[in-house]
Amino acid sequence: MKPTILPPKVTKKPKELMKHGDVRIDNYYWLNDKENPEVLDYLNAENDFFDKMTSHTKNMQKDLFEEMKSRIKEDDESVPYLKKGYYYITRYEKGNQYPIYSRKKETLKAQEEILFNVNKMAEGFSYYNLKGLSVSPNNKLVVYGIDTVSRRQYTLQFKNLETGEVYSDKIENTTGSAIWSSDNKTVFYTKQHSDTLRSEKIYRHELGTDTSKDVEVYYESDDTFGTFVYKTKSEKYIVIGSFSTVSTEYQILETDNPTGKFRVFQPRERDLEYSIAHYNGDFFILTNKDKATNFKLMKTSEDATLKENWDEIIPHREDVLLEDISIFKRHLVLEERSNGLNKIRIINWATKEDYYLPFEEETYSAGVFFNPEFDTDTIRYAYNSMTTPSSVIDFNMNDRSKEIKKEQEVLGGKFKKKNYKSERIWVIARDGEKIPVSIVHRRDTELNENTPLLLYAYGSYGHTIDASFSTTRLSLLDRGFVFAIAHVRGSEYLGRKWYEDGKLLKKMNTFNDFIDCSQFLINNKYTSSDHLYGMGGSAGGLLMGVIVNEMPELYNGIIAAVPFVDVITTMLDDTIPLTTGEYDEWGNPNEEKYYNYIKSYSPYENVKNIKLPKLMITTGLHDSQVQYYEPAKWVAKLREQSANTNLILFHIDMSTGHGGASGRFDSLKEVAREYSFLLDLEGKI
Repeated sequence: MKPTILPPKVTKKPKELMKHGDVRIDNYYWLNDKENPEVLDYLNAENDFFDKMTSHTKNMQKDLFEEMKSRIKEDDESVPYLKKGYYYITRYEKGNQYPIYSRKKETLKAQEEILFNVNKMAEGFSYYNLKGLSVSPNNKLVVYGIDTVSRRQYTLQFKNLETGEVYSDKIENTTGSAIWSSDNKTVFYTKQHSDTLRSEKIYRHELGTDTSKDVEVYYESDDTFGTFVYKTKSEKYIVIGSFSTVSTEYQILETDNPTGKFRVFQPRERDLEYSIAHYNGDFFILTNKDKATNFKLMKTSEDATLKENWDEIIPHREDVLLEDISIFKRHLVLEERSNGLNKIRIINWATKEDYYLPFEEETYSAGVFFNPEFDTDTIRYAYNSMTTPSSVIDFNMNDRSKEIKKEQEVLGGKFKKKNYKSERIWVIARDGEKIPVSIVHRRDTELNENTPLLLYAYGSYGHTIDASFSTTRLSLLDRGFVFAIAHVRGSEYLGRKWYEDGKLLKKMNTFNDFIDCSQFLINNKYTSSDHLYGMGGSAGGLLMGVIVNEMPELYNGIIAAVPFVDVITTMLDDTIPLTTGEYDEWGNPNEEKYYNYIKSYSPYENVKNIKLPKLMITTGLHDSQVQYYEPAKWVAKLREQSANTNLILFHIDMSTGHGGASGRFDSLKEVAREYSFLLDLEGKI
């Protein structure tokens, strides 16, 4: 790093914030106005500083990009799936950033029909995302969503697949998907609040009519809930769902009666979660009813949907989390998680034969793939591990034979699975809990105090980071790095209780788990504090912010991507996206006990005048989930408080949002930038 270059200076404009009699002074609150030229000047100055400070890594970034790109099969395509007489395929052509969506009628030898060439559609846009493709029941029309800003506000459009005509119907500010009724002209879709982006209303639109006259069929009035709409796999029902962190509710309507009235399946209750799937006159319900923390499976007639009519099919188990189900004509498939690992369980409706798919590696990731067909004995699932590239596998549920439909190719000629080793270790945390850590490295990498190790974690919302394969990660492993995932509390890796013990007034467990895992890796000579690095994004970026304040001496460097670091101010502002729907995740700081607890760990509130690890912090100007100004304020405050300000690097992508770049190659440039930061700190540039 070059200490002669001075970082940008940020003007202090003190703003007094008061709650519960507590006064906070926020000197950088003004950075939340991106229409202010002074704010944009500051962000551009940070990017300029970043470029100057990392100019000596540009060649490494370019080399990493080309290296990672060379492993990708550029002219690649998905495994075709069959739906209503058509095989659907997503493919890429060499040199192109975006996919081509196509289909073939009845046989894979039929002539290809191009639905969308996103490369042509994206011309002239710095960001372009097409999602939510939904083909009408008669196979003639498709509805889809487009986002050209990266704020996850999609415009719905319609296309005639026979003529190629794109209709004039345009519906703005949606979640990007719509559901067809049986009449091939009526769709249901979800509208977002223009400011908070809360999914709050379900509308009905008839193709060819004025979109301003669309009928509002449901408004979710509780601002702690969001809403969505989907169709059951049986295609008999359109379903409106309402969800919060701890409660759900569904309404159903026959698909052949689009102008009818939805009826509530089971009214919402605090702490009652359930989801529904329809089959043969019954609904199957995945639920935590009766304190089934890890969920159980129940069944009821479609004519008697209230909870008192639900009968238990698969009971609750203390040591097994029931994550999802898939229903087929002759089989029921359960996705379970036991001891942190995915399990796929198959039950024959008629014979009651019940068995699990065999998986042999110590740590891996497996899950049921997209299976739209109902009348089939073949289930498609995906499998990979930290050393095994991803495979898509068709499994015959009767004779138990399997066919690997596609195995991810790692090009370049250098990758050999045998050269890499993965394992899972267990770290005893300060309160006695055992924290699993998945680890991968080259077999010829010696583990000692001089070994660079990147420890990654997320740890919120019950979202589990499984041990999966990454072609980009090879660029670190092949340069002597160890990569590890700390499965901290706040995820559901070890069941629902693992999540419950890492949120609200137990959130500190998430942060302590990561620190304890870090200390274990140092104490057991996997690495040392001179070579240990932490990384996390979004809520994982919050985790990075906390450890920077709490135990900075454990880490040589930290990457905090789109970090959620101003928790208290954000959770007090119900006008911005996500806030009200997350009170049951973080706590509502309008209540004093949650205010005090959140304030005790919120990174922005707890910046100290201490020696920091080297920091790389990233954001996107259009981020709708973690607003750009959170990391911007944090960086300004860190610079104000810390002596080693030149080791704080802040990169703002001025054209993207929370998910980063939309093109498959542009996203590699982001990874190359992060990896070059780590390699530079290891003296490997």
